[in-house]
Amino acid sequence: MSKESKESKEPYADETSAPGYVEAQDSDGTSVNTLNALIAEDHKHEIKLRTMSWQKAAWLLAGDQVCLAIMAQSWSLSVLGWVPGIITMVLSGILFWITSITMHKFIMKHPHIKDICDFGYYAFGKSRIAYEFAGFMLLANNILLIGFHILTGAKVLNTLSDHSLCTVVFSVIAMLMGIVMSLPRTLHHVSFMSMFSAACMGIAILLFLIFAGIEDAPLYGYNGNYPTDGPVRTYAFPLPGTTWVACMNAVLNITFLWVPQILFPTFISEMERPQDFPKSLAVLAIISAILFIIPPAIGFRYLGQYATAPAFGSLGVTAYKKGSFAFVIVPTLIIGVIYANVTAKFIYFRIMGKSRHAHSNTFTGWGVWIAIMAGIWVIAFIFAEVIPSMGDFLSLLGAAFDSFFGFIFFAVAYWQLYKGDLFSGAGRSIMTLIHVFVMLCGLFLLGPGLYAAVEAIISDYSSSVTPAFSCANASI
Repeated sequence: MSKESKESKEPYADETSAPGYVEAQDSDGTSVNTLNALIAEDHKHEIKLRTMSWQKAAWLLAGDQVCLAIMAQSWSLSVLGWVPGIITMVLSGILFWITSITMHKFIMKHPHIKDICDFGYYAFGKSRIAYEFAGFMLLANNILLIGFHILTGAKVLNTLSDHSLCTVVFSVIAMLMGIVMSLPRTLHHVSFMSMFSAACMGIAILLFLIFAGIEDAPLYGYNGNYPTDGPVRTYAFPLPGTTWVACMNAVLNITFLWVPQILFPTFISEMERPQDFPKSLAVLAIISAILFIIPPAIGFRYLGQYATAPAFGSLGVTAYKKGSFAFVIVPTLIIGVIYANVTAKFIYFRIMGKSRHAHSNTFTGWGVWIAIMAGIWVIAFIFAEVIPSMGDFLSLLGAAFDSFFGFIFFAVAYWQLYKGDLFSGAGRSIMTLIHVFVMLCGLFLLGPGLYAAVEAIISDYSSSVTPAFSCANASI
């Protein structure tokens, strides 16, 4: 079979067409020679992608994960109560680590994987349908998330300026800033921004905790201003009258924070030593275990049933609210940049293929890159303006997309890695049962979880909704 006919038959991350392809693997299943050939090939290009150290990858992971969603977890605890809430957080963290390690092992066995679409292609037996389906979900998930970050940027600017301009204008400002910051084509460069992103979000969280602790009482809660809903209190289990839909959306809010793996294959593909990814993952796991549980728990302790999402909105002193929320503008934009970079690369390499423009500083290459990036941010801006409640749509994302990219894909990948050897020994048997549970979690999110998210959106539409491209004040 000719090279051309082979490429037309398998155009997605085709291992056998790569320079230096061999089947040799080391003791942990890594295709070492193939991986080295891919890195050597990349380093011949003018624009080199595989350049990140594990330390820079750790910063990139932290920049993506240390985000505003942390400040929505106190609200999840206010819905679920201490016991179900903390159990959900801890269980989500454990499953995050296990599925991420499974993902890394699978990618090391198939080192040509460049993104989650290639991952789906191999995990489902070189299925083109799986590739295109994952591609659609990658675009939908990431563009909606970028839209959410545009909306959040507008909220920050509204809050800081006391709504000095139309909210649409603030959204346009956030969009333009995002386009400019997204111009670097390598994640190596984006990782530098991530350092500042994580640091600013850390400052915002710390200031919030200080302010929540020193103020007499929160001001605002979803059931009315303090003390409309009585004195601040915490509780072990959901309060009487809490609906199943509310509980499910609180669970989705937690799992959404713990499921960033849609980006991980792209991150790994730009590491100089992809074998070192578990080191970066360990750094992220430690940071996440601290920030995803302790600040939300402290927030719930001081805000109780008045907790909002994000929790900044419950603070009673305007200066406290502005002083802590102001730092969120940095991670809001930079996390949007990370998602835009991964999204643009998927589109860019589908268009440019293996042409010299794909990896060179040519006018055509940069022109296409800038056009794609601008298009992504403009589409995201439109979504941000026309969707009445981005919070509910994040629950929809968590159910529809995270069910696959956080659970189902990795349960299938585990089966591909160890089929025929699933119960050889106690350790392997335990891991197999855990991945069966992972699959069940994914199916649960895809079924009852998706139903709850849709019910919340229907409820929003049944009440008064913000009109599209509204100038209404979006301050928290």
